[in-house]
Amino acid sequence: MNKLAKLALNWYSRNARELPWRSHPDPYAIWVSEIMLQQTQVATVIPYFDRWMNRFPDISALARATEGEVLVLWEGLGYYARARNLHKAAVVIMDEYGGFLPSSMGELKKLPGVGRYTSAAISSMAFGLDEATLDGNIKRVLARVFNIEEPVNTTKGEKILWKIAAEHLPTGRAGEYNQALMDIGAIICLPKKPDCPRCPLKTICEARIMGLQRKLPVVKKKPKVPTVVKSAVVVIKKQKVLLLQRESKGLLGGMWEFPSVEGNKNPEKELPRLVNSHYKLKIVKKSHFLTIKHTYSHFKLTEHAFLCTLKSDSKFLPGFKWIPLIELRKFPMGKVDRQITNKLITQENGYKPVCP
Repeated sequence: MNKLAKLALNWYSRNARELPWRSHPDPYAIWVSEIMLQQTQVATVIPYFDRWMNRFPDISALARATEGEVLVLWEGLGYYARARNLHKAAVVIMDEYGGFLPSSMGELKKLPGVGRYTSAAISSMAFGLDEATLDGNIKRVLARVFNIEEPVNTTKGEKILWKIAAEHLPTGRAGEYNQALMDIGAIICLPKKPDCPRCPLKTICEARIMGLQRKLPVVKKKPKVPTVVKSAVVVIKKQKVLLLQRESKGLLGGMWEFPSVEGNKNPEKELPRLVNSHYKLKIVKKSHFLTIKHTYSHFKLTEHAFLCTLKSDSKFLPGFKWIPLIELRKFPMGKVDRQITNKLITQENGYKPVCP
């Protein structure tokens, strides 16, 4: 066994994190956790994972659920395409794999939402296959240990790191090896303040030896994200609120929202015209209700919500629905629309807010 794997595995045998999916006997749990952990911290994922496994304990239960039920349970975790893909993949597994999650990377990558990293993680950790994987923590550890100067978030940088991860893979212990590197990255080899004195890899870490650990890994800067300004329309009628369901694809696909328009610099004057042009709704603006700021992965949003009434000759396009205030918890929403809803139902009826 090579030195990297030996040091990492020895440390892991004594210091492995106790995570709910690691003690679960079903490979399905590993799959769910790996999808949830994409671009999301472990501490955030754990309560969602526990609720998910309680509601959808196996692939069959997930496949039988509606997309709406899945999105409600996922609400607040973000990147909702992950939830939709889990649901779609569960249906595929029931139809094409007899209800059993496939074990090979090749078959796993055929499932919606499963790429190279996720398929390798599942193959190694759930099925014990000899596959190296590469998440953010592993990238950071390997970049420091081997003094990789290429940016880790580029195609060339990832190619180098995949090669290193595979070259040091210990036969028969890939799952432990992958998780050991993940845990070292999560607990010790931190992005800004690596705890080098406690690191099990300190004797072989080139970055530590050369004093470069705080300069690595190199990350190519992402372009500055733009700011988008929107105005949302909040219409209440007889204890019902008017909502619109988004198309199933794209950002917040399948979620429910207050109808909104983008780009109006003067909502005091432009909102009725823009809403009529975009949705064929004829509104009368009453008052400002709430302003919310939220950051997505590729843009920053400032959304102003306005209480409005509808003119009697308004016509609804497909996707609109009057929803009773007391049933709003059943309808999945993004964080911005959920904040509007929470204030709305608290103010209107004294209901407790929804806290995803």
